[in-house]
Amino acid sequence: MIEVIEDLQVAKSTILHRSQKPTDYPDHVLSGVERIFGDGVSPENAVARILSDVRDNGDVALRSWSERIDGIVPDPFQVTQNNLSAGLEFISAETSQAMELALDRIRTFHSLQPVSDWETKELGGIMGQRMIPLERVGVYVPSGTASLPSSLLMAAIPAQVAGVQEIIVCTPPGKEGNQVASVILAAAHMLGIEKVYQLGGAQAIAAMAYGTETVPRVDKIVGPGNIFVTLAKQQVFGQVGIDGLFGPTETVIVADEAANPEWVAADLLAQAEHDVLATAILITPSLQLAQLVKAAIIDKIATLKRKKIVQQSLIDRGGIVIVPDIESAVSIADEYAPEHLCLYLDDADQWANSVQNAGCLFVGQYSCEVMVDYVAGPNHILPTGGTARFASTLNVLDFIKIMSVVTLDEKTSNSLIEPAAKIALAELLDAHALAALERKP
Repeated sequence: MIEVIEDLQVAKSTILHRSQKPTDYPDHVLSGVERIFGDGVSPENAVARILSDVRDNGDVALRSWSERIDGIVPDPFQVTQNNLSAGLEFISAETSQAMELALDRIRTFHSLQPVSDWETKELGGIMGQRMIPLERVGVYVPSGTASLPSSLLMAAIPAQVAGVQEIIVCTPPGKEGNQVASVILAAAHMLGIEKVYQLGGAQAIAAMAYGTETVPRVDKIVGPGNIFVTLAKQQVFGQVGIDGLFGPTETVIVADEAANPEWVAADLLAQAEHDVLATAILITPSLQLAQLVKAAIIDKIATLKRKKIVQQSLIDRGGIVIVPDIESAVSIADEYAPEHLCLYLDDADQWANSVQNAGCLFVGQYSCEVMVDYVAGPNHILPTGGTARFASTLNVLDFIKIMSVVTLDEKTSNSLIEPAAKIALAELLDAHALAALERKP
């Protein structure tokens, strides 16, 4: 089920070891590519073929790949306004109220992020920066083994706070009835988004990156997705902006003997049910806590609807690691740089500042990851795969261009002519030097 690893070196060579090989694809991914594209075609080449076809042939290619990959051709691609607004009618009042609460808290949180133009006269003249919202953003919303309206809220709300003029959404069609999941349509309607397209996978990314007869080209694509979505985002980057390349989700919990083993077990199970590739790890110096958590997992897993996914995730990528002390646990977790890092410690506040590398840090047992997944307010679109060493959570600045503005006065300009020319000549760029020296009084 879930292994308790008492040898730290074993843990570092197994569940705490990240593969550096980008071609380590699961068997079901490789078999799916072979089924559609034939033997010997890599996932990268398959995605490149889809992107090229959509770029060159637009909607015709979208129909072809939707049929081949999803087994369905949505007609039309765009969800009608009637169906979009009807999404609310097919979800419960309780779900609607919960989503409204989430929307309000997420909007409030992101509205508090400091983002403003600025200028200074300290350097002579007037210089500063303008914060300019992107014009059109595309949001990809996963809807494979589970429909994720929360991802739509998390991606669209900071864009709206930033002042993005138009947001479009692509999400896979349902297997029956050519219809996007009602809960995603309801979320889009609550957000005031009018353009939702029944498109999934690499073809959806291609449509938003290049534009087709039906889908408008966007300035940036955001939102998580499967390996084909990630590869597509990687290949279109540079022609369109992206938020990041997201791998399977991951949570590391650092806990001591004061932690509630039932809560810890529940949080590990919540992470594992995302995907068989999800990572759920507990690091603790307490063997007693480890044993209690393992027992609680065995007890709780039997009732879960996604039991098989959870079991596979915990067997392949999960585990409980025993370490000498809390300092070691925090250090190992920080080095791992997980998407989610939870400190379930008696003195969690005192350890929080020791963490430098995490997509989101959860301090104390009441700050569980599932709250941020849905309703706490901070964004749940986070760096994965160790990229928290250099990447950030999705935020308002992801939807803003920063443009510097220079207004030099004559006195300042004159004082900078000689230094500019000297640096230009040192670079053997005499025309640059000339452009400065021409202004010499």
